[in-house]
This record gives sequence, C-alpha cells and structure tokens, in this order.
Amino acid sequence: MSSSESSKSATKISGSSLGDLLASVQHQFAMDKMSLAELREAIHEIPASADDQDLVNVAITGANGQHNALMRLDHPVRLQVEGSLGDYAFAFSSQADVRTTGGVGHGVAEGMIGGTIRVRGDAGDGAGAAMSGGTLAVYGNAGHRCGGAMRGGGIFVRGDVGDECGIGALGGMLVIGGNAGHNLGDAMNNVTVFVRGKYKSLAPGVTEAPLRKRETLRLGLLLINASIRGDSKDFRRIVPEAMLAAEMAGRGEVNPHWR
Repeated sequence: MSSSESSKSATKISGSSLGDLLASVQHQFAMDKMSLAELREAIHEIPASADDQDLVNVAITGANGQHNALMRLDHPVRLQVEGSLGDYAFAFSSQADVRTTGGVGHGVAEGMIGGTIRVRGDAGDGAGAAMSGGTLAVYGNAGHRCGGAMRGGGIFVRGDVGDECGIGALGGMLVIGGNAGHNLGDAMNNVTVFVRGKYKSLAPGVTEAPLRKRETLRLGLLLINASIRGDSKDFRRIVPEAMLAAEMAGRGEVNPHWR
C-alpha cells in the first residue's frame, strides 16, 4: 500500500478521542475501509517508540466481526480496537499490547508468542490455544478448550469457561475467575489452573492442591498484568497428580496452614 493510499485510511490525531483506555491516540485506522493485509502492513510501518514503556498508541475503528483480523502482529504498539471481531483474532501475535471493546470468536490469540491481549467481552472456543507466551485476558466468558495445547504464557478469564479447559496443555498458567465445565485439565502436564468458582468435573490425573506461596505470588502478578482486581487467596489450585507428587517429594517449600 502506497503512502498516499495509506493516508486515506489512516489519520494522525491527538488527544483522547476513543475513551479512557488510550491516553493519547497517535494513529487511527478504519478496519472496514482496508483489507486485513493492508491494515497489518500499515501498523507494522509505524515507527516503534524508543522507550519500551511508552508504546505508540493506535486506534482501530470499524471492527464488525471480521475473521482472521490482526493476525501475526509482531510490532511493539498499543492497539485499541473498537468493536467485535470474529474467529482467530490476534492469532500468532507478539509484542503488541491490544485492548478490544467487544467480544471475539473462536481461536482468539491462538499460537500467541508474546505481548498482551485484553478482550472486553466474551470469547469463543479455543481461546489462547497453543500459545507459548504473553498474557490473554478475557473480561467476559470463554468457550470450550480454553488454553488447549498451550505451551507457556498466562490466560485469565474473569467469567466462566466451558468444557476441557487446558486440554493437552504443556506449560503456562490459566486463571478462571468464575466456573469451569467438565473434564478440566485433561492430559495437561506441568500446568497450573486456578479456579475461583466451581468446576463440573476434573479430568483423570489432575487434582486440587494446596496453594503455595510461590504460586500465590505468580497468580498475583498475573492478576496485576491483566488489570484484574482480586485476591489470589480466593482461588483453588488444580495441577496434574504427577506434578503434585513431585512437589511433595522435593519438599522444597515449607507448607504452613493453607486453609
């Protein structure tokens, strides 16, 4: 896309025209007036800030359920997306700090490598599937197989999740602020799930375990990173039985009164 074409869809603006989440919008793009490839290219062409703590603020308007939107983002920018998105939003993304005002479809942040994605709505099935890093925060509910096959990173769901949360996960941490469905933690390994509500059933091979100080600190940091208020002590810890057995055998931490 040429610079003249880009200027028709991108506007350099100042101030806080899109609400509280962005203190100063520096670029604005209309998703409904550009192809997804053009939008991704335009975002990647924005010069990165010299300060890692002061990312360039970009507003995205015109989101109305587009599938495969903003996939493979690999640029240190802060995005504010106004509206809802369809399936596979932000899949395989890294570096970006993303905030959406609407819900998303299936496979949000699938294969995510790094960065932060905050969804101010519900997510479909497979949220954060196969992600290896970063933080995904869903401020509504998420569907089935949330965190399935994840390899690292952290997922926070403020509301409820469906069945088979964490299925086949090999690393990372999942935090469920509400309730979980059936078969929680099926075939997961070296993964910790924190649940504040109830679960319908645990998968074979996983169990509740006492909260340890180290895990409480990790959970507290994830809550802060996801901009979630809450006390880590309100959650229960779900781990593979083999992982708990290794902890008990190692006895690397003194367990005081947990309950």
